[in-house]
Order: sequence, then C-alpha cells, then structure tokens
Amino acid sequence: MKKILFLILCCFPLATILAPAPLKGAEVQSEAPAQEKAPAPRKSFSSVEERRLYTTLEQERAGLQEKIKVLADREKELKTLEQEVDKKFEQMDQKLQELKKLQQTTEELLARKDQAELKMIQDLSNIYSKMAPEKAALALSSLEDQQLAADLITNMKTKSAARILEQLNKLQVSALTTTLSTLSSE
Repeated sequence: MKKILFLILCCFPLATILAPAPLKGAEVQSEAPAQEKAPAPRKSFSSVEERRLYTTLEQERAGLQEKIKVLADREKELKTLEQEVDKKFEQMDQKLQELKKLQQTTEELLARKDQAELKMIQDLSNIYSKMAPEKAALALSSLEDQQLAADLITNMKTKSAARILEQLNKLQVSALTTTLSTLSSE
C-alpha cells in the first residue's frame, strides 16, 4: 500500500512537470523574457529524490526549449539562404539565356560576314579572270595575303587560273600551290 501511495504521489507531480509548456502565439521566446519571468513557486517535495528528479526535469526542459530556439533560428537562416540561392539561380538562368541569345546573334553575324567575304572573293575572281593574264599575275604577285591569292585562284575557272599561273615566277607559283594544297586539306 505504501508503494502505491508513493507512486501516486511521485507520478502526479511528474505528470504535471512533463506536460509541454503552452506556446504563446507562434513566436519563439527570446532570452529577455526569461529574465522577466516570475520565479517558479516553490513546490513541496516529500523526498530528496523527488526534488532531484524535479530539478533534473526542469533543467532538461530548459535545455530542450533552448535547443528549440536554436533550431528555429537555424531554420530561419536556412530559409533565407535558400531564398538567396534561388535568386542567384534565377539570375544565372537569365544570364545564360542572354548569353545564348548573344551567341546566336554572333553566329548569325559571323555567317553573314563569311557569306559577304565569299561573295567578295567570287567577284574579285571574276574580275581577275577577265583581266589579261599578265596584269592579273602582276596583281596577284603583289598581294601580301597568300591565302587571299589562293582563294582567288580557287574561285576562277581552270583555264583562267592556268593562264595567270603561267605568268607568275616559280617561287610565287610554288607558294600559291602550297597554300592551295593546305586549303584543300582543311
């Protein structure tokens, strides 16, 4: 009978101690309100063991509440960081889209430039092929850009190119031939 009475007396105060503290709104309490709280009323304990358990439980509750505050603060920090990361990803996506548009525009401009250069070379080839072979050879030999001379010869009809190449000296012909052979392998 004494054991049952002892258990009832020990368990009833423990049940009230272990009950979760009610939350005031949705806010997490800061350290300042802890100082403003009125001291807990002194409870009368029937044994030293009961007092020790009560103290231990109060300390654990305070520790858990502190951990809850820390976790809530960390959760807020993580949400803030997550939002910042999401913004950075959005900015990166926008920049990537801009870069893709710029790349496409650049590729289009380069294609137009290549077409314009090709047309210019074809027009010049037609002009050179209609010139007298001696004058065309003289004009080609004075060009500093061997690649341009090779491109002009390549775009000419075979007979016109042969007549002009006959008028060039051996060194110029061999240089043009070398340029033409590397051009065809590319």
